[in-house]
Amino acid sequence: MVNTPFDIRPSILVGDTADVYLQRTLTILRNESINPTVTMEFFARSSGVYCGIREVRSLLTKVLPESGSEVWSLQEGETIQSGEVVLRIKAPYSSFGLYETTICGVLASCTGWATAASECVEAADGIPVVASAARHVHPNVAANIDYAAVVGGCVSCSTVMGARLAGITPSGNMPHALPLIMGDAVKAIQSFDRHMPQEVPRIALVDTFNDEAQESLEVAQALRERLRGVRLDTPPERGGVTPDLAKEVRARLDQAGFRHVEIFVSGGFTRDRIRQFVEAGAPINGFAVGSYISSTPPNDFTADIHEIDGRPIAKRGRTPGVTQSPRLDRVM
Repeated sequence: MVNTPFDIRPSILVGDTADVYLQRTLTILRNESINPTVTMEFFARSSGVYCGIREVRSLLTKVLPESGSEVWSLQEGETIQSGEVVLRIKAPYSSFGLYETTICGVLASCTGWATAASECVEAADGIPVVASAARHVHPNVAANIDYAAVVGGCVSCSTVMGARLAGITPSGNMPHALPLIMGDAVKAIQSFDRHMPQEVPRIALVDTFNDEAQESLEVAQALRERLRGVRLDTPPERGGVTPDLAKEVRARLDQAGFRHVEIFVSGGFTRDRIRQFVEAGAPINGFAVGSYISSTPPNDFTADIHEIDGRPIAKRGRTPGVTQSPRLDRVM
């Protein structure tokens, strides 16, 4: 997708974030001078949108030997099935065994986030969806969630780093802090217009002080053709954003000659709520989705050794030998 590398923290490389039994296993094998070449396969417990392999490759590039190793994988963003082998690593065990925890965790979280984003995109039926999940998670993973959401089909995301990883431009207009501090929605969008680069869309937040339809007309009259759109983010305490509210704002704007002004909505949108808006014919030009993506459960991944020095082997319940997986491509 892009060449911006993922940051692999020193704590990951030294194994501080790994399950401790992996550290202990490496210590034992090192002291016994045992280091076979193993083939390890990774699969997901549930179907979904595969995501995280770019970050995994960033890690493996740092730890695998330059020769004597192979990495096979599906591509970022492909649909995967439950139990399907999506990643295969063949290399000396000591070079990557410590990172089994990390690899499973990256794939589990990123695939979960990408899948949730994909569900929202599918529900939106062609209306753009933007990821705005960063405020719901620890900052260490905010960019990863945004990247995964774009892999899942979101057109953009809210953080600079997430957008950089995905090779896109971040999306965002203004928080309620701006009109509150400026004292007026019109003053807020006028100030935005004066100071933001021309390539940044002029989208006004219109639920801070007055009726949403009225504030929409006021900002449209102030910026005229320069106004790209308005954003509705009405809190639940005031009834939230509804299809009828969007229809009213659309009608008022159209009647006043502002048909070019688009309507964007945010605030607690989920896959099902997006579908309700679409089915109701709400005139929406874009949805922002946050916690539905960030709070989705991980798609659990499991790793198994299937060969040791070319000899088929597996734990009970698994089939020894390399699994026939024609969809895999060699990526390293």
